[in-house]
Amino acid sequence: MIHIIKDKKTNIEKLSFELVERKGVGHPDTICDAIAERASRYYSQYFMDTYGRVAHHWFDKVMLIGGLSQIEFGRGELIKPYKVIFAGKGAKTYSNDNIPLYNILFKAAKDVLGEVLTGFDATKHLVVVDEIVNYHGAGRSNSRYQPMILEDLASLDRTDLVSNDCNLLSSYTPLSTLEMLVLYTEQYINGKLFKERFPETGWDVKLVGSREYEEYKLLINLPFIAGKVDSVDTYFQLKNQIYKDIMTFIYDNFAREVQLTINPQDKNGKYYLTALGSVADTGDVGVVGRGNRINGLICPMRSMSIEAPSGKNPLDHTGKIYGYLGEKLSKQIYQEIGKPNEVHIFTSKEAPLEQPDHVSVHIQDWDDNELERENIRRIVEESLREVHGISGEFIYGDITMW
Repeated sequence: MIHIIKDKKTNIEKLSFELVERKGVGHPDTICDAIAERASRYYSQYFMDTYGRVAHHWFDKVMLIGGLSQIEFGRGELIKPYKVIFAGKGAKTYSNDNIPLYNILFKAAKDVLGEVLTGFDATKHLVVVDEIVNYHGAGRSNSRYQPMILEDLASLDRTDLVSNDCNLLSSYTPLSTLEMLVLYTEQYINGKLFKERFPETGWDVKLVGSREYEEYKLLINLPFIAGKVDSVDTYFQLKNQIYKDIMTFIYDNFAREVQLTINPQDKNGKYYLTALGSVADTGDVGVVGRGNRINGLICPMRSMSIEAPSGKNPLDHTGKIYGYLGEKLSKQIYQEIGKPNEVHIFTSKEAPLEQPDHVSVHIQDWDDNELERENIRRIVEESLREVHGISGEFIYGDITMW
């Protein structure tokens, strides 16, 4: 059922106060999201390459237990490795074939950590624990996680798949100015240009932005690589250069004054030094689903789902599929009518993927008219008819949900 509603809620840009957070790509929670999704992608690709179909699985219970480091100015060494624990369900065999599950999981962890840690060496810095099981649930046959014939695997061409769960997803468009400030600044800091300019910085960047009327504030926790910073003086010299660089980026892209604070704790002698660039270097723990929502932000003043999509089955888990679909729908509707909107999707278990129980579109600042209603309904109906194609995007594309 499709609902199109004129939303009388105040546009967030008109509220007197707003808060937004983002955990950067090197934060332990974000790392776990990335590892879980990479594992699902590699696993699905292995099955597609080998058998032309995908085995049912979910790897969305990943935990990262940080290592132990020796850190001082001019020196940083990880002396106890990271431990990545995979828990979930998946096929370990197909017919008489053994699936190289551990190798797939290890590669996923190795590749992600290698992208967001400076000096990471998987042979020294990584231990992977495989706790994936192949037990079937109530009402399910053994073939779900112990497939024996080709028909036990799912084809990307199937259009009769049903929802694997009961889910409620929420999305919205557009991002507010503050949300864009937080998201794009983190992407800049962890982007190629900034890292080439400041290789002394790590990837575990956390940003919290606030807005009180038209006064914007941005707090950034930014790690430094201890081995690349030889003294307190060098630390503060770099910090001053980085401050100026980020302020230039903000002004060039947002043309507004922002009160920027970087690493406020270091004024008390608590310098943000790391071995490889993350608080996980000193034992911090990460878990899937504790960080950014699917749009890359944590926005407590917005409608958002607590669904953790990373690592879930890309063929029929609606907590993943509809989360991405909701984002696409909201953006398409905004492009069509130019109005802020929210999209909420609810499905019950076993419902056909193209027939969720409810799709509710809430539109702000809107002069309700029948033509736009018809266009919105058309966008929703067309997207639902094409929902099965999203699975291929998850497996072969570069969708990011954190």
